[in-house]
Amino acid sequence: QVQLVESGGGSVPPGGSLRLSCAASGYIFSINRMRWYRQSPGKEREERELVALITSGDSTNYADSVKGRFTISRDNAKNTVYLQMNSLKPEDTAVYYCNADLVKYKGNRAGNYWGQGTQVTVSS
Repeated sequence: QVQLVESGGGSVPPGGSLRLSCAASGYIFSINRMRWYRQSPGKEREERELVALITSGDSTNYADSVKGRFTISRDNAKNTVYLQMNSLKPEDTAVYYCNADLVKYKGNRAGNYWGQGTQVTVSS
C-alpha cells in the first residue's frame, strides 16, 4: 500500500514562511513527477490549483502566482518532496496536497497518488 503523507502546514502571518514535506512510503520502485496542489476555501476538488511540479530530472515549474516565492525540491533517497514557501500572502491560504506519479513494480505503468492534505493559513 503506497501512502503520501504531508506535514509542515500551520498558521503564519503575512510575509511568513513555511516548509511543507511529503513522504511517500510503501513498496515503491521509482517516482516520476511530484507535484503540489492547493484547494482554496470554497473551491471544489476539481478546482485544485497546480502550484508546483518537479520531474525526476529535477526540472521545475510553478504557477505564476507563486513564482519567486515558492521553491519545490525533492530527496530521492527519502522519497520526499518539499515546498518551501516564503513571503506568504493571505491568498495562499488553502489545503495543500501532494501528488505523485510512481511505479510500484519494475515494468509496471506509473500510477497517480494523492496525499491527505495539510492546512496552510496566512492571516494577521
